[in-house]
Amino acid sequence: MRTGRAVRNALIGLVAALALAACGSSGTDEAKPAAGGAGLEKTKLNIGVVPVPSSAPLFIAKEKGFFKAEGLDITTETIQAPQPVMPKILNGGIDAFLTSYVSLITITDSGMAKLKMLAESQQGAPGVNGVMVTKDSPIKEPKDLKGKKIAVNVVKALGEVTVSAQLKIHGLAPSDVTFVPVPFADQLAQLKAGTVDAAWLTEPYISAAQKDLGARLLIDTLSGPTENLPLDGWATTADWVTKYPKTAAAFQRAIGKAQQIAATDRQELNKVIPTFTQIPAEAASTMAIGTFSTSLNATRIQRVADLLSEFQITKSKIDATTLVAAPSQ
Repeated sequence: MRTGRAVRNALIGLVAALALAACGSSGTDEAKPAAGGAGLEKTKLNIGVVPVPSSAPLFIAKEKGFFKAEGLDITTETIQAPQPVMPKILNGGIDAFLTSYVSLITITDSGMAKLKMLAESQQGAPGVNGVMVTKDSPIKEPKDLKGKKIAVNVVKALGEVTVSAQLKIHGLAPSDVTFVPVPFADQLAQLKAGTVDAAWLTEPYISAAQKDLGARLLIDTLSGPTENLPLDGWATTADWVTKYPKTAAAFQRAIGKAQQIAATDRQELNKVIPTFTQIPAEAASTMAIGTFSTSLNATRIQRVADLLSEFQITKSKIDATTLVAAPSQ
């Protein structure tokens, strides 16, 4: 089927993009900042982007000139996650970056760096990620996962946390299952071969599993106790915010305008996502996407910190108010 081919092409493109950790221009650089940059401590910013839909607001802001209007000249660098490029973040080579809240909190907990969230990107929504099993699997309900192997892309990360929260409401503990690290690109093959019993997948892999394997969604891991869970956002170091407060506020204003568009106009998302993720337009227009946030809320973020503490991903319980940069005025 044409849609199946589009999803498979999306997977190939997404895997290739996620493999990149080298510097790279977005190919949509803006003109020189306007005079609106007067008074900013810094006008040229290098932003670390992950080639996933959550980065879309940044590219919307570039395309629509929101950064230019604030006096900011934005270039981008593709990253996989903040941890591998933390030295560059700490020395100022990357000014701000997209990060999951799990990474933000675990980095803070480890003492590697003090980070601040400038703006939230996405919250969870139905169908964005979940636990999948093959169509003929004997696993019919969540409690059947006891003693089983569940593939996650990375252990001690979002998959393990959200699955653990879902297991709890079905009377199971994280220790009742085995989380197996398997890259998303390899999970379908291992699920089919039976080397894992279930797989935690995100879009567009969920669509591929359903079309290519007839896989069933056993648990929507962004429902119930994890409904609307904050997923990721734009962060920087606490030192950077202190050093460049006006620049930080200008970035927040520009990305905030783009978040409003992302939250209300799916067509804008459909148009921009293929330009930096290599996901074909056909797949981008049909895949489930989270809810784009229009505010930065410490109470909401605390839910993630509490889950990480509960399931012993972090050594201590982090106060989310310490992770939030004051919103721009």
